[in-house]
Amino acid sequence: MKKIYVYIVAFILIVSPITTEANDICPPQTAAKAAIVMDQQSGRILYEKNINEKLPMASTTKIMTLLLALEYGNLNDIVTISKRACNVGGSSIWLSPGEKITLDNLLYGLMLNSGNDAATAIAEHIGGSVENFVHMMNLKAGEIGALNTHFVTPSGLDIDIDNHYTTAYDLALITRYAFNNYEKFAQIVSTKEKTIPWYGHDWGRYLKNKNKLLWQYDGADGVKTGYTKKAGRCLVSSATRNGHRLIAVVLNSGPMWEDSEKMLDYAFAKYKYKLIINKGQVAKTLPVINGKSKYLPVIFSDDFELPVSKEEKLNININMNLPESVKAPIIIGEKIGSVDILIDNKKINKIDIIAGKSIKQRDFGYNLKTLFENWILIFNAETS
Repeated sequence: MKKIYVYIVAFILIVSPITTEANDICPPQTAAKAAIVMDQQSGRILYEKNINEKLPMASTTKIMTLLLALEYGNLNDIVTISKRACNVGGSSIWLSPGEKITLDNLLYGLMLNSGNDAATAIAEHIGGSVENFVHMMNLKAGEIGALNTHFVTPSGLDIDIDNHYTTAYDLALITRYAFNNYEKFAQIVSTKEKTIPWYGHDWGRYLKNKNKLLWQYDGADGVKTGYTKKAGRCLVSSATRNGHRLIAVVLNSGPMWEDSEKMLDYAFAKYKYKLIINKGQVAKTLPVINGKSKYLPVIFSDDFELPVSKEEKLNININMNLPESVKAPIIIGEKIGSVDILIDNKKINKIDIIAGKSIKQRDFGYNLKTLFENWILIFNAETS
């Protein structure tokens, strides 16, 4: 496939202004050993500090546990609690051996109260055993692209700290994947309080989310706290403003609330969202070989908005990777090529370019009809 390079200066595509004040905003100083702010939609990194350093992550581990439960489980499943789950130690939702509880309720106990017993019960239910579930966690991390992550437990307890680790970047990547694929994930991690049934009691279990940002930060809507002596204080947080969500991660941060707020404040103030590509917009018209139509309009498959700073807005380019022609038959929505979005020649994201309509292949009947029509045109021209 031959590449066709098209450079479009951002001000052609971008219509809303960026305030001059945004240009003067400096990155915050954080106490975290590693930290990141990532835009959920584009995956663009807006703040970073030691983002690829491997560190223990305590109960932020449970983000992956929740993700796999949503991927492989049924929320209405009835989970029978084992003795192993009840004896796991650490933070708990006070499960009892033999207790039966829905997977849905366990997931709230996992994320709001950070129940290690809930994490173990979920792992046994989804994976058949804790050990197999952990294997699934590691496979999923690799699939997502979290290549510097390795899990030993579904809870994050300091059992084998040297082999249970992640990076700020990987943890943001895993969280982004969960948000992008599961509405239930967003629902659970944004829940402040919930009461679920309590086996053997006349009252329910009251769960209160340990994430203080849900109460004190504008737009906060997730995600998970974590703490062990070896990992320190860890927090994955998220906040949505004007329809755009940012994901922040701090690992081993004493002032994790303050650090997270400063990072999010910086990213929201420094970067403004700009529409770069419109879904359905015609990218190019390509010649069609052996088709009943001579030309195919190819279109962008999705909208794409990008957070950019003032100094970056004139340095946005798009490279369209398209063939010189296409061969029939073609089905509407079929991938034809792609477009790379770049800032300062650094690739930020890629969007598919697809067929804007279906085109059938020429057959004998069509060729005969075309030949006859051409003969009529020639005959009329000669006799006129």
